[in-house]
Amino acid sequence: MELRQLRCFVAVAEELHFGRAAEKLLLGQPAVSQQVRRLERELKVELFDRSPRYVRLTPAGERFLPAARNVLVAEDAARALAADLAVPAVLRLGTVTGLGERLDLILDTYQRQAPGVRVELQSVPVRERLARLSDGRLDAAFVRGAIAGSSPELRFLPAWEDELVLALPARHALADRSEVDLADLADLPLRLIDRRDNPALVDLVLGACAQAGFRPVLGPAHGALQDTLASIGTGTPMWTVVYAANARMTNTHRVAFRPCRTRLALPTSIAVRRSAPLPRLLLEACRRTPPTWDDQDS
Repeated sequence: MELRQLRCFVAVAEELHFGRAAEKLLLGQPAVSQQVRRLERELKVELFDRSPRYVRLTPAGERFLPAARNVLVAEDAARALAADLAVPAVLRLGTVTGLGERLDLILDTYQRQAPGVRVELQSVPVRERLARLSDGRLDAAFVRGAIAGSSPELRFLPAWEDELVLALPARHALADRSEVDLADLADLPLRLIDRRDNPALVDLVLGACAQAGFRPVLGPAHGALQDTLASIGTGTPMWTVVYAANARMTNTHRVAFRPCRTRLALPTSIAVRRSAPLPRLLLEACRRTPPTWDDQDS
């Protein structure tokens, strides 16, 4: 007796139709019929009363159905236990800047589900993050945007999108608007991080500016975010982009954070080695997300 035979039997018993059972199992109808016939031969009993107009369980089939379901439930439980056993004692997680309260929420949720796991966070540039993941120094890593030329040994599991907002001097006329058009910033210097440190972010912003019909005037590449915001806060006409999570946690009356009328967002994925078990608990934790920028007072 094989599990696939039981799965086919239960599907037909629930649908009372071989065709619908086959669609449910993503199999061909002949394959489902064959598996049920093999099970009947092994049990030496007819499980279904078949006719051109209907399919229904025989008395033997009705008695066998609960036992078959119990076996499949036990299989699911065994798979879930195996996944839990694969959870490491230490999770070495590569992280990114600008997660704000999202990172706290993810870690809280994860550690409730895996209280025995110690999480070690490592914050390094994306190329170094992926290198550490490839050679086993990291177990998983958050990655924003598409990474050209990444190792084929890695896979990227979509998790969420990180929204970006615009930061400009609070005394600038554009700060009075509830949202800002990128084209209105064409004459202001743009301060961005060096592309080698965050290619996905730089490409997103420059691409959005190009779609808005201008090439931005680039100011000096910024290093620490707080230094850049301090420069913007002096009132000198300039602008940058900030992750909305960071903006929510930044308390300054000198800088205005405004949504862009054309939404700017970077997809964030969990990168893992293809040879490693799926980080099921981490993925589940990432589904818990904090409020979006639109839910906050801006």
